[in-house]
Amino acid sequence: MLSMTGYGRAAREIDGRQMTIELKSVNHRFLDLSFRMPRTLMFLEDEARKAIGARLSRGHVDVFITYRNLRTDAKIVTADRALFDAYAQALDGLSGAGMTDDRSLMSIARLPDVLVISEAEEDREAVTALMLDALGEALDQLIAMRTREGEAMKRDLSEKVDAVERMTGEIEARYPRTVDEYRERLRAAVLELLGDAEVDESRLLTEVALMADRSAIAEETVRLKSHVEQLRKLFESPEPIGRRIDFIVQELNREVNTISSKSQDIPITRLAVDMKAEIEKLREQLQNVE
Repeated sequence: MLSMTGYGRAAREIDGRQMTIELKSVNHRFLDLSFRMPRTLMFLEDEARKAIGARLSRGHVDVFITYRNLRTDAKIVTADRALFDAYAQALDGLSGAGMTDDRSLMSIARLPDVLVISEAEEDREAVTALMLDALGEALDQLIAMRTREGEAMKRDLSEKVDAVERMTGEIEARYPRTVDEYRERLRAAVLELLGDAEVDESRLLTEVALMADRSAIAEETVRLKSHVEQLRKLFESPEPIGRRIDFIVQELNREVNTISSKSQDIPITRLAVDMKAEIEKLREQLQNVE
């Protein structure tokens, strides 16, 4: 079981190129990726999405990529000759103003925008390899954290499932007594109305049977125990299980609601309420299971 919350970071430097990748994930119904990186590296996004999608199935993941190219060929310096000539011509127009003409090539080159520094075109293949290397380690760290949190969640979820199973057993044990108690209450009510008259046992048994049929919960408790067993198996599955568990928890809630609506017994109703509380805790925590 994996949590959808985690963090991973990796830094790599190869052949004068430095890259740092940070991953931060939180819960989400699907795999939702958000990238923050220099515009010059946008060509990396498709490969990064494929790499992340191969290892994660759910969660909102923020991907932060920073990059520096320290190679000697990383910058290109070009001269704007037209602007240089324009500066020179303008200075020629001032040369007769009585001032010493002390211009030099370097003095004009220092004027704004004469020399233009730009980034050299990146070697996309080399940068992509660097990114995949760093991303792999960042994903390792992210998944390791998600695994640790998932193990803690599994222990807590298992305790809640155990509580649901225990209360299901208590309801099963209590139900036969509710039939007996109903029969005795019905008999007492009839005797109070008839006084010393003889009670029609066959009619009494018919009423009790009708009540037992209306309030029968055996099917619901059998399904509850089946759902509990399915959950335990899923907890040990190596595959992403969040969506499947969510469906089973909905079924748990459905069965408990049915028991609550059928029962006229206060102890069973109280147990059903307690079960619904445990199932709601399950449902809330499952929102972060991958």
